[in-house]
Amino acid sequence: MSSETLWQISMMRIVESKFIKSAVKPDGYPASPYADIAFVGKSNVGKSSLINTLLNRKAIAKVSRTPGKTRLINFFEIHFKTEENKDGFVNFVDLPGYGYAKVSKTERTAWKKMIQNYFEHRMSLKGIIALVDIRHSADPKDIVMLKMLQDEDIPFIVIATKSDKIAKSKLPACLEKLSAGLEVNNKNIYSFSSLKKTGIEDILNWIDNQIL
Repeated sequence: MSSETLWQISMMRIVESKFIKSAVKPDGYPASPYADIAFVGKSNVGKSSLINTLLNRKAIAKVSRTPGKTRLINFFEIHFKTEENKDGFVNFVDLPGYGYAKVSKTERTAWKKMIQNYFEHRMSLKGIIALVDIRHSADPKDIVMLKMLQDEDIPFIVIATKSDKIAKSKLPACLEKLSAGLEVNNKNIYSFSSLKKTGIEDILNWIDNQIL
């Protein structure tokens, strides 16, 4: 399945997207000549909603009502047009959500191994979009994830989701607080709302810069 989208920004215009496959281990990853941009965050932070909004698709990434349900790494191939109207391609990779209390210790260990394998063995990985909930203070689990990315020297940005739940006047202060709590540069954190469709341009421009 594919979809024509409406998001026109300065550098990248997504025109088509399709699900490729799910995998757990490196030998199951799809062979691809294109760069990977992966999405990671706690369960129920809005990761699938973010991907669907970027692609203007209702359910290419499944939105589950049961946090912690996704156990696989899901790969999507994205076709876009450049500013010069040239064709480009990138893979979006939806990593399993973490931090859900009802998931067993064994499952959490398996998740950590799955993610570490992906970070270490996927040579086409060009960047990570890490999601946090703008309504809450920095979570220790998110801090651990960002430290992992820093240790692996993987470029990343932090996307603070559900910004429509916060008064617009309070957004800068919330982002500043999260930036300090997560120990990331405030230039690397952006607010996003799938409801109001805000933050799309920032994210797609960052993706475009990572895959140049």
